[in-house]
Amino acid sequence: MAATPAEIALIHGRVERLRRYSDRLVGIGPFGIGLDGMLAWVPVAGAIYTVSAGGWLIAQALRGGASPGTIARMLAYLGVDTAASSVPVPLVASAVDFLFPGHLMAARALLKDIEGRHPHLKPLSKKALRLKGRR
Repeated sequence: MAATPAEIALIHGRVERLRRYSDRLVGIGPFGIGLDGMLAWVPVAGAIYTVSAGGWLIAQALRGGASPGTIARMLAYLGVDTAASSVPVPLVASAVDFLFPGHLMAARALLKDIEGRHPHLKPLSKKALRLKGRR
């Protein structure tokens, strides 16, 4: 069943929010630090966040009807992000996970796919996102 325009707008807004929180919560010039990078230094919490946020992004892509190419690209980005946290040297794993913006890249791919298929999409306001999220 295809998602309605309102559902697509909701998916777009939520993915945009995750993109910002995950890899760009604090901007430092062209670089950003988000929850994914901060939690990379906390062994179990970082891995749980990386996998759950990545799974959520893929679920949104499927729900929003993203193309197979977009989903494959997202899986590649998220796979590298997840693999980075499993490097046997903990300090190196945390540093690579901290520096590689996998969620950001996967979210951008999904947002580009949505915007390409729905050029007249009007993203929902923050207030509308909060209200729709409570359903």
